[in-house]
Parts: sequence; structure tokens; C-alpha cells
Amino acid sequence: MLCSYIVYGPLVNGTTTVMFESTPMYPDHGRYWDMVQRHKINVFYTAPTAIRALMRYGPDKVAEYDKSSLRVLGSVGEPINPEAWRWYFEYVGEKRCTIVDTWWQTETGGHMATPLPGVTPMKPGSCTLPFYGIELAVIDPQTGTEKIETETEGVLCIKNPWPSTTRTVYGDHERYLTVYMKPYPGTCERTTLPRDRAIFRCRAGATHRASTPLSLKVP
Repeated sequence: MLCSYIVYGPLVNGTTTVMFESTPMYPDHGRYWDMVQRHKINVFYTAPTAIRALMRYGPDKVAEYDKSSLRVLGSVGEPINPEAWRWYFEYVGEKRCTIVDTWWQTETGGHMATPLPGVTPMKPGSCTLPFYGIELAVIDPQTGTEKIETETEGVLCIKNPWPSTTRTVYGDHERYLTVYMKPYPGTCERTTLPRDRAIFRCRAGATHRASTPLSLKVP
């Protein structure tokens, strides 16, 4: 999947990809922002761990670089806490860039929930709404029934199949069924649904595999 939207997807859409694989702390903690300034990067995509690591140094280094080319900031791979989200938005995006917190798994083959830049209302720590064609539900972990309360906790499930879904585990189809399908009739992640209907992702999944924990669904 990484090849799909780091290489193939951008090429199909006539865009250029700058792929960085190293530490953002070398030779100093301005490495990311130096790249943005030098290459005029306009969509920047990284993990919350990197954002939190850079937060320790404060915003001064970020402010040294010209980031006016940036339009969209992406977050991926793990939950982004609201504090990191706000730092990213305020200091890196200068309060003008859309934050796109994407939730997906290797097994999903594509984004399951993500805001659309300039369209979806943003919420700190949230991946907002299901993507096109994805139908999500919150399931009671004990009974397996769908929960429709305004404020609740449960397991987030994908209700219907989608084109890029994983179809098996190579050489062990029974394992695929046991891990992904048998706990509930669908693919699930442990989640919390507060009063505003935003689903916050959690690290722990009690009854299913949590390869990349879920983000949120927004009002």
C-alpha cells in the first residue's frame, strides 16, 4: 500500500514525491522543515511519534524555515493525541493547513477514515469521517450487536466489503478467518464514541488484531 500512495498514486496524478527515510533530528531537529523549504513541499505526511519527538524541542526551530508552500499536513500509522495535533496545526501548518489524520491498515489496502482537505470539519486527534464507500459501526464487544447510543464505547467494525480488502493470509486461509472475521462479522478495532459521535482510536483491542489502531469518526 505504501508504494500505492507514495509512488504510484502521485505519479498517476502527475505529482512529485519526496520520500525521506532517516531521523528528523540529524544534523539537527530542523531537518524536516529544511526539506520543506528547499523542495517547496506542499503535502507533508509523517507519524505522530515524529511530531511528538519534535515537540520536545519547542517551536523555535520550526519558525526558522519558510513553510509557505505547505497546504496539507498528514498523520498516519498510530493515534495522534490532541496535543500533538494542535502543535502540528499551529506551528507547522501555521494555522492555515488542513490536518489529514488517516486511518487504515496494511490489510485494508486503502484509507478507511480520513478528512477531505478543505471539506471535512477538523477535530484534534480525529480522522473524522469514513472514506467513500466505507460503512463503519460500533459493536458491543460482549454481544456483537451494533451500538447506536450517542455516547458509548465498543469495537469499530467495517460493515461491508470494499475493493482493496485483504482476502486471505498466504498459505493459511483459516487464520485469516479466525483473526479477521470470526470475532465479529467484519473487520474491527477497539474504539470510543463520545457525545459528539467522534470515534477515538485506542491501542488495545481485546478481541481482534490491532495492527494499526483506529482514529476517529467525526460528527
